Amino acid sequence: MKLARLLIDGNVVPAAVDAEGRLRDLRAHITDIGCEQLHDGGIEQLQALELAQLPLLPANSGLLPPWHTCGKFIGIGLNYADHAAEAGMAVPTEPIVFHKPVQVRVGPNHDVVLPQGSSKTDWEVELGVVIGQRARYVSETQALGHVAGYCVVNDVSEREYQMERGGTWDKGKGCDTFGPVGPWLVTRDEVPDPQNLGMWLEVNGKRYQNGSTQTMVFGVAALVAYLSRFMTLNPGDLIATGTPPGVGMGVKPNPVFLRPGDVMRLGIEGLGDQTQQVHAYNQARIDAPV
Repeated sequence: MKLARLLIDGNVVPAAVDAEGRLRDLRAHITDIGCEQLHDGGIEQLQALELAQLPLLPANSGLLPPWHTCGKFIGIGLNYADHAAEAGMAVPTEPIVFHKPVQVRVGPNHDVVLPQGSSKTDWEVELGVVIGQRARYVSETQALGHVAGYCVVNDVSEREYQMERGGTWDKGKGCDTFGPVGPWLVTRDEVPDPQNLGMWLEVNGKRYQNGSTQTMVFGVAALVAYLSRFMTLNPGDLIATGTPPGVGMGVKPNPVFLRPGDVMRLGIEGLGDQTQQVHAYNQARIDAPV
């Protein structure tokens, strides 16, 4: 099942995508898509609905992040060996973990706003893993049972802030609008093998990233199990699992970074696609809901 949230006339509308790719209104059954809908029982109740009987929603409505409660936005660094190579870094022997503030999470087509003074803002298409049931010290064989579903994430990153300003990666990952998510939350039954998904990203129509989750260093099950040793994963938590090669800082001989007016398009097989326009710093664009 593909779940979405839209903003229509100032109101949040929960929705599902039908077999023809049309959005169906879920308001007669739920008020929003949150933790109550992310566990197996909640998803099964929604899957039992006859979507064809539900009202259609306008296709051009503003898309929000496809679920409303996100306590943690966890990132995994250098989780593709070829991306580590283009970054000039060693392939990690254990997952590299960082956090993005949850307020960076915006809808899939929200503007990306460059922070003041930014000169090295970069793109990263990533598979997002949404937790559906609490995970604490789970094994790899148990791990996927704690996943509600998957989504597309653009882990936008300011490389100067990340690598040249001292300290951890977080300050380069945590700028406003640096976490577009969606368009959908695709339930795990529709993604039987999260380690076999093609993924891509374009800037201004030029393809930069063309990869597959097959080449992850640490797969989804391993990441969920690993993280659950260090922190409790709760329903709604999001794990961005790393990016394949083709980021701007890896372009040789001259890296390419985002500038105002650039347009990013990105997607993952079966999970939909996103489009973001890049803007210079503007508080109104940051605060816009979609």
